[in-house]
Amino acid sequence: MYPIITRSVPVQLGRRIAKPSLTLTLRTVVANNGSKRWASSVNSLTKTQLPFTYSPNGPKIVKYTKDHEWIAAHEDGIAFIGISKYASDSLGDATYIELPEVDTIIEEGESMGSVESVKSASEIYQPVKGEVVEVNTELENKPQLINQDPMGLGWIAKIKLDSMNDIDSSDKLLSLDQYEESLKHDD
Repeated sequence: MYPIITRSVPVQLGRRIAKPSLTLTLRTVVANNGSKRWASSVNSLTKTQLPFTYSPNGPKIVKYTKDHEWIAAHEDGIAFIGISKYASDSLGDATYIELPEVDTIIEEGESMGSVESVKSASEIYQPVKGEVVEVNTELENKPQLINQDPMGLGWIAKIKLDSMNDIDSSDKLLSLDQYEESLKHDD
């Protein structure tokens, strides 16, 4: 008879991860499963996909959170939100994406959905206040898009920002350089 695993399972090189039914933050999953080799992941938007091509000149600003979400804001106050390549690599193969409800106003820091993978389940948090105007319904049938192209085809939600100033003035949002630097210290 084999023992029943109730709290965690072993993974590569003796690391342990949380039981998949436990919902964690992306930051926790990355801290538990992350590796220095992922610090060099490409955490930039895919320039041929909607989060970049939505407006002719691309987004006005792209920022990241310490919890591994990204936000790409365009001139008209529309922004796209997703998780970073680094987070996607740390989560493993996505099996289900919980999307936010359209027409819902979500405050900064509130949960807007979650990603379930073969390794764990993680909440996705709203980087700034905004109203959800569209969700990426492709993720319902193809959750693996979040692994294949998290910075493009795997975007999660399109929101109408309360104010572009929320992004410009936030001390919680990081530039790409700041985010990449934070990955070096994300143990």
